[in-house]
Amino acid sequence: MGDRPVTRYRVRSVAGALSRDRADEVATEEPLEIRVTSGTERRTLAITMRTPGSDFELAAGFLNGEGITGIEAIAYCTDEDVPPEARFNTVTVRLRGPLPDLPGLDRYFVTSSACGVCGSASLDALHGKCTPLAADDLEISADTLYGLPAKLRAAQGVFGRTGGLHAAGLFTPEGELIRLREDVGRHNAVDKVIGWSLLNDAPRPVLLVSGRASYEIAQKALAAGISVVAAVSAPSSLAVDVAREFGMTLVGFLREERFNVYAGSARVLQAGGDAVDAEQ
Repeated sequence: MGDRPVTRYRVRSVAGALSRDRADEVATEEPLEIRVTSGTERRTLAITMRTPGSDFELAAGFLNGEGITGIEAIAYCTDEDVPPEARFNTVTVRLRGPLPDLPGLDRYFVTSSACGVCGSASLDALHGKCTPLAADDLEISADTLYGLPAKLRAAQGVFGRTGGLHAAGLFTPEGELIRLREDVGRHNAVDKVIGWSLLNDAPRPVLLVSGRASYEIAQKALAAGISVVAAVSAPSSLAVDVAREFGMTLVGFLREERFNVYAGSARVLQAGGDAVDAEQ
């Protein structure tokens, strides 16, 4: 239990007509229950499958993405109903204000490492808790974008050992890595790195994710005020809609010195300093 991102197994490796037994490291996947408390009230908000590590950051990022703020403290749970062997898989977040009133709580917040929060993929619902990004003068060059995936991959220590983790990284507009987090779930990796920035009051201008850009990724980035979101794979239609409606720059298929800009093209500069052509 606890901060254990990899699990060791004995495996049989087969290559052609040859085979051998050896040790192998696999990305750890365990459940994390996120509880919130205020005064004497307590509620479970989420149960997500994640890679252990940076659990407090994951909880902070998850709550922020759902519009829940006012965190007073975060700790592993010591409630009597949690057995000692499971306490590093249960996090309690103490809020300054009252507990949030969220309908359909159990259905709304049961998550997995693959799909993100279920039942909330609605652009109309997003308008109720997020406002469009304020106009800014942030600009990022095509050359800078080209270099981000290699920097993300070079910093993925656990992926290098297991080959089985997603990554999310915060970068400056000049392409410097601010912080990276890894997880079996891409939305968890995003929650962790956003949570780190919230808990440390750190900047978060550019977010790069190692997989695709889904609605959940765009939603979490929007709630954190991130202006530029880039993905090495494809965006979903809802992610594009969120980016266009709320003033976010969304870049997809960022690999091998090419990419597509799906929204907010004015922030992306080509060689010579001109913005790329606006999207239709």
